[in-house]
Amino acid sequence: MLSNSSTKPISQEEFQIIDALAAQPDNTQLSNTQQYRSYRRRWYGLAVLMLLNFMASWDWLTFAPISSDAASFFGFQSESPINWLSTVILFTYPIGSLASAVVLNRRGVKASMLSAAIFLIVGNWIRVAGVRANDRKGSFGTLIFGQILIGLGQPFALNAPSFYSDMWFTSQFRVSANALASLSNPLGGAIGQLVSPAFVTKPEDIPDMVLWVSIIATIICIPTLIVPARPPLPPCPSSAAPKLPLMKSIKRLVTDQQFWIIFAVFSVLVGFFNSFSSLINQVMEPYGYTSDDAGIDGAVLIVAGLVFSAIMSPILDRTHYFLLALRTQVPIIAVCYICLIFTQTESRQLAGPYVVSGVLGAASFSLLPLALEFVQEQVFPVSPELTSSILWASGNVLGGIFIVIMDALKYSATVGSPPGNMRRSLIFQAVIASLTIPFPFFLKPRNKRVVLDMQSRHAEREVDSDTGTSEEQTLQIRTV
Repeated sequence: MLSNSSTKPISQEEFQIIDALAAQPDNTQLSNTQQYRSYRRRWYGLAVLMLLNFMASWDWLTFAPISSDAASFFGFQSESPINWLSTVILFTYPIGSLASAVVLNRRGVKASMLSAAIFLIVGNWIRVAGVRANDRKGSFGTLIFGQILIGLGQPFALNAPSFYSDMWFTSQFRVSANALASLSNPLGGAIGQLVSPAFVTKPEDIPDMVLWVSIIATIICIPTLIVPARPPLPPCPSSAAPKLPLMKSIKRLVTDQQFWIIFAVFSVLVGFFNSFSSLINQVMEPYGYTSDDAGIDGAVLIVAGLVFSAIMSPILDRTHYFLLALRTQVPIIAVCYICLIFTQTESRQLAGPYVVSGVLGAASFSLLPLALEFVQEQVFPVSPELTSSILWASGNVLGGIFIVIMDALKYSATVGSPPGNMRRSLIFQAVIASLTIPFPFFLKPRNKRVVLDMQSRHAEREVDSDTGTSEEQTLQIRTV
């Protein structure tokens, strides 16, 4: 594993990676005269991207913590149709993900963010029409259509952090930048888990709740109009390096074993996180827990993850111990899914669910930006928008599939102890998650972008020794 210390010598293996990059026909070798700068405006664009992801997730989980009230509002006998309000977004994601990869590659990150904003605004206001139709009795079909539009828009925001961090940030900040943008998505889900039950105390409150969410979404999307398209100068050599075209990137990924290992781990664990977040109310409700209990449990899951990720991301940026983190966190996540089988009890004790959810959230959330950045270190110079689009699309599709399977495994309202419990669903979740434990141990510790930047700094120091220029002057990156 590579260290971020500028005093650590570059190994022969690392030089071989650089030589291989430089020898590629796509001309990834960089000019020695290239200038690099980091711009303060990158934080504004990152903040807007965070808000878009925040809103997309809030929209996704709007109805999950109030599934029983939503079922009553639309006159359904069970909560299964309400599950489709979350599931349809997950299944729609791959379509939007393909489009977002093309937009990011050809038009850039601002075009992708504008696309996300448009889909979110239109989808939210169609949802308002859906819950207010038929004299506030609602039109479920219209509501589903609004959810589909939100699902199409979500990948334009969620697939962008890897592309944005590669374009605007150096290797010392990329994991943190990706974490801020990517993890604002589950933060939106946490807010949804808390706000929806607070707004909705009875089914008749749902139209007003959806209206307020739509107003907030519209306000959040407006700053997208003035996001900078790209930095005038790249922040570091790996940002300036030309990336492979989409078709060449696809061909490279198809034969890259390391990519498929990360793909398998990311897809399964993100899929289960999405499914558990959507079903958490239904998991706890049969044991006598309230919607507020489930909402707090969902919030603990997400807040603990955000706090731990805020601690881990800067550490990983400094040390680049990506592989060690993966090999530690994946088993922890699997053990948490096993523990979830036993935490819900009819005594309604809350310590068990909250503790396990907190640990699960901490391990899962810090895994997201880590995997998204580490996969790019593995497959560089493949276009980052392609890897993030594929990973997020697969995670969301599997999330939708897992919801359908776990809903089918749920006991009926008259069967089970207690009736309607999801114990079989949690066992299925634990078994599949446990199968991912060996995967990280087959990965190789190759950090191509980090090595490229280190090689550039090493070359600059050699030039300094010949010209007499101080190392501090040459290595300084201006912030403007």
